[in-house]
Amino acid sequence: MIGKLTGTLLEKNPPEVLLDCHGVGYEVLVPMSTFYNLPPIGQQVALLTQFIVREDAQLLYGFGSAEERAAFRQLIKVAGVGPRTALAVLSGMGVQDLAQAVTLQEAGRLVKVPGIGKKTAERLLLELKGKLGAELTGPSALAQSDAQADILQALLALGYNDKEAAAALKALPADVAVSEGIRLALKALGK
Repeated sequence: MIGKLTGTLLEKNPPEVLLDCHGVGYEVLVPMSTFYNLPPIGQQVALLTQFIVREDAQLLYGFGSAEERAAFRQLIKVAGVGPRTALAVLSGMGVQDLAQAVTLQEAGRLVKVPGIGKKTAERLLLELKGKLGAELTGPSALAQSDAQADILQALLALGYNDKEAAAALKALPADVAVSEGIRLALKALGK
C-alpha cells in the first residue's frame, strides 16, 4: 500500500524514525543498517517501505535499499518469523552477510542474532535456500573451488570478518590445498 516515503527526518529513536511528509508524520521502524546511514535530523530522506497490518496494529517498516526490503519480505514469509524478528536479523547482519550465511548454510552466524535460536536459524536456512543469495557477489562468490570454500569457512569460523577473509582469499594461489591455504591466509592476516 505504501511503497516509498520521501520527507524530512524529524526524530531518530532506534529502531524508529519519524518522517515528515508534507505535514504528515510517519513513524517508521528501520533496521540498524539503514538507521546508521540516515542523514542528520532536519535533512531530506527517502525510504522504501513495507506496510504490515495486524489485528492490533498497523506498522510501517523502512529500508535504505531495495535489497534490504526484498530480504525483509523473504524473511517474513518464513513460518515463525514475524516483522520484528526479520528486523532483528537485518539489524544484526547485512543483506550480503545473510545471503552468504544462507548460501553456505551457516546456522551459527544466524544464531548470533538476538532472538534467533538454533531451530529458527535452521528453518531460515532451509526456507531461504535458493531464494536469497542466488545473486551473491560477496566473499563466497570468490570461492571458486571446494578448497577455497573450505578456507573461507575456516577463516570465518576463526572469527575473521567477511572483508578480512575475502582479502586473504584473493591473495592465495587458485590451486592451493586447504591446509596450506589456511596457513598462508593466517600468515597474511597476521601481518
